[in-house]
Amino acid sequence: MRRIAIVNQKGGVGKTTSAVNLGAALARAGQRVVLFDLDPQGNLSTHLGIEVEAGEPSSYGVLAGSCSVAEALCQTRTPGLWVVPTGIDLSGAELELAQAEDREQILARALSRWSAESEQRHGVAPAEFVLFDCPPSLGLLSLNALIAASEVFIALQTEFLALQGMTRLLDVIERIREHMNPGLTVSGIIPCLYDNRLRLGREVLSDIRRYFPAQCFRRAISANVKLAEAPSFGQSIFEYAPDSTGARDYAELAEEVLAQGRPLAPEAAAPAASAGPGLLS
Repeated sequence: MRRIAIVNQKGGVGKTTSAVNLGAALARAGQRVVLFDLDPQGNLSTHLGIEVEAGEPSSYGVLAGSCSVAEALCQTRTPGLWVVPTGIDLSGAELELAQAEDREQILARALSRWSAESEQRHGVAPAEFVLFDCPPSLGLLSLNALIAASEVFIALQTEFLALQGMTRLLDVIERIREHMNPGLTVSGIIPCLYDNRLRLGREVLSDIRRYFPAQCFRRAISANVKLAEAPSFGQSIFEYAPDSTGARDYAELAEEVLAQGRPLAPEAAAPAASAGPGLLS
């Protein structure tokens, strides 16, 4: 089971858009995918038309210990794509959890229990992919995701200041790797909001590929009005505009992710087609 934190400390760079549409593309390719909404703004949940009332199972409940991952799962209209949504409760989570013992390990432990229960009951992991949509900050919520994850995808806007901000983010990830999560790797950089008509955009993309040749995905996500419109309809790009440039970009990105060559754990090696929604519960 690949656990991937999609991060950037800057907002508005395409992080949530990438989590939703990459997840949908992977599910359309036959993978079982869980999206974990860890942003108190709840944009990922809203993007997929999911609303959570106070007290209902959610990512906050998982962190607070009031529900399990399985109890918080919501099915989407895309077969194979599930969401652990968030609501207003998550806005106070960092303050509430600040005094908790091993507070940065809460999510990792919850996911380990969920995976172990699935292996015991069904003989396979509950999903092939778990994607964490992190808030635009490097606080306790992002820290939980980075410790629960084995990989990091950085959503990076193709502009000069966004590239400059990479240094701090990579330093934080390296410290987490050294002290808390030795297996954590930056395995992907997603160039977002790319406009090939702009010289600056082309230059920044060239720089990203030069500095991070192994991590930068070949497919850059173009700035596309359909991607901006899809959340207002509560749909992924594949539901809203399947023939758009945005749908093509994320489908090709998913192909790259699947081709990265990371072997699935033995318990997740069963064909996705044989795994029904019951495995996720």
